[in-house]
Amino acid sequence: MTSQTVDGANVVAALEALRHELSRLNDRVAALESTAGGAPRAAAPAPAPAAKAEGPAEVAAKGLDEELVTVLAATIAAFLGKKPRIRQIQLLGSAPWAQEGRITIQASHALSVHHG
Repeated sequence: MTSQTVDGANVVAALEALRHELSRLNDRVAALESTAGGAPRAAAPAPAPAAKAEGPAEVAAKGLDEELVTVLAATIAAFLGKKPRIRQIQLLGSAPWAQEGRITIQASHALSVHHG
């Protein structure tokens, strides 16, 4: 390990950068919470509604409530860092997941080939 001298100005600058980043993240979380239906904070700017290709009537007709679609959009926005454009939501049963698991397991087996 190398020892480093601690410069007070560097520590203050790093602390100020952390405070700025924390404030930015706090504003972002507040915006996402208000989009998802959480309690909005007074300091948070009003975020734009999540983009959806379908209106609430089409979503309700497919068995998905508007709140679920909004939560999914907010989750995707938090992960990607930008507003998503949801084109399709498809509910999958367990059959495709089971089939994919079988494919993975079978592909991992080393099959020896016997030549006669």
